[in-house]
Amino acid sequence: MSYQESFINYLKYEKRYSAHTIVAYKNDLDQFVEYCTIVVGEFHVKEVGTDTVRGWLLHLMEQGLTPRSIHRKATSVKSFYNYLMRQEEVDVNPVQNLTLPKVRKKLPAFVDENSLNHLLDDADSFGDDFSGKRDKLIVALFYGTGIRLSELINLKESDIDIKANLIRVLGKRQKERIIPYPNEINNLLESYVTKRNKHTGTKTEFLFVTDKGEKIYEKLIYRVVQKNLARVTSLEKKSPHVLRHTYATHLLNKGADLNAVKELLGHSNLAATQVYTHTTFEKLLDSYKQAHPRGDKNN
Repeated sequence: MSYQESFINYLKYEKRYSAHTIVAYKNDLDQFVEYCTIVVGEFHVKEVGTDTVRGWLLHLMEQGLTPRSIHRKATSVKSFYNYLMRQEEVDVNPVQNLTLPKVRKKLPAFVDENSLNHLLDDADSFGDDFSGKRDKLIVALFYGTGIRLSELINLKESDIDIKANLIRVLGKRQKERIIPYPNEINNLLESYVTKRNKHTGTKTEFLFVTDKGEKIYEKLIYRVVQKNLARVTSLEKKSPHVLRHTYATHLLNKGADLNAVKELLGHSNLAATQVYTHTTFEKLLDSYKQAHPRGDKNN
């Protein structure tokens, strides 16, 4: 087994990273090994130095990759060498002291509160058939709970406590969390399940299914969200993650505690949640400028 395979197995079985993350790490490592093989002639983990890694990063810049993508790839290689150091296969990490291109902080996009209310409150927005009931529940759950795409795909009926308005999800690294949801979702849920059982004629442990009664998949959910958000927002990106951003932003705009939002989102550290405070602060600043007699002075 190669060092790369051993590292990927470590990410999969010990760190319990998602399949998507593991694929990203593997692709980054494969590209790095390919570059080293071309430049040096052969790849040996103990012979890779900082100059080689720097040359690879410059090569990526020449190919037009964004600073964000370059940071991610450098992080993959850095994690690989940290793993090798723990295994005592190498003595130094060639990525450790490299200066990387500066990444501009990107604020999360979110949908306006009134726009989403209009979409979910309009009785004619989704239709009364099976797919209409399903699609409305999908959008309502994303916005009402802030769950991740993978969490929604794997959601089971048994994970939902209708009496307490709570759902149980397994997040990253199989970490369980309990999330409250709006009472209106119970009506959507009951209506959808009735239609689903009549439409598919089969029972499944998973809540969301396709028209054929099979477990729902990622691309279908993306299409559902993109199609319906396009009705109420001109945002360039219309994805399930935008609804997760919207959930967090609206909670903070209404005064929710940052630590509470962190737990609801399933973030492992507060820094991941604090990105939303930039958005809410901008809204407060705009309100100040509009409301205070001298708020927009020199602006």
